Amino acid sequence: MNDSRDYNAEAKDALGHRYAYGFDFDVMHPYFIRSFAPFFRPGSLLELGCFQGALTRRLLDHFDDVTCVEASSEALAEARAVVGARANLVHARFEDVTLPRRYDNIVLTHVLEHLDDPVGLLRRINDEWLAPGGRLFLVCPNANAPSRQIAVKMGLISHNAAVTPAEAEHGHRITYSLDTLERDAVAAGLAVRHRSGIFFKALANFQWDRLLQTDIISPAYLDGCYALGQQYPDLCSSIFLLCEAGPAQR
Repeated sequence: MNDSRDYNAEAKDALGHRYAYGFDFDVMHPYFIRSFAPFFRPGSLLELGCFQGALTRRLLDHFDDVTCVEASSEALAEARAVVGARANLVHARFEDVTLPRRYDNIVLTHVLEHLDDPVGLLRRINDEWLAPGGRLFLVCPNANAPSRQIAVKMGLISHNAAVTPAEAEHGHRITYSLDTLERDAVAAGLAVRHRSGIFFKALANFQWDRLLQTDIISPAYLDGCYALGQQYPDLCSSIFLLCEAGPAQR
């Protein structure tokens, strides 16, 4: 546990590297929902790490009972402006927060790689927060995304799973691949029920943002990248595990 982290500073844009891109909000978030929706359970939803509420707003189209926990007070204020009173917003660190109940769905997207103790959080989810029969939707950036492998070949990154200085400035602690993400989920006692990738990606986020401002990329092309990602999960922008409670709840 690291009490010295400044979560507001980590969530700010840095010189030459943004915390989040239009590609994340406009492309990846809709495909997150498309990937999750067939597995949603009726009932409540807990979003761990809502940032500024962009994905929360989309989740509210599917759930009326939504709770969000966010460590950055500034990001949470932005989220409150987006979702208002439609979600219960809690300002706390995952290590410290006390939640009053269990949840039927838990969403953890592009958050686990920021944590000092990722297995510890996954264990809390399994032991304390996931309702019987509930599901965890776990998504992380993919170390083996082609855009990242190209950066390695260009000499910009030392190896696929490296944490770059810019990523470290934004609080990244690890870069996951499907095997290491499943390793940590299983170590926490979770049962992995489904594994996949989300969106085949050969360009960096900043390159996607530039392309999306033109007419070069069509919605059909984006859908093609999403469909191809289902065929080649290890070459996707993000990796996705659907988990259920493990032995601690049986």
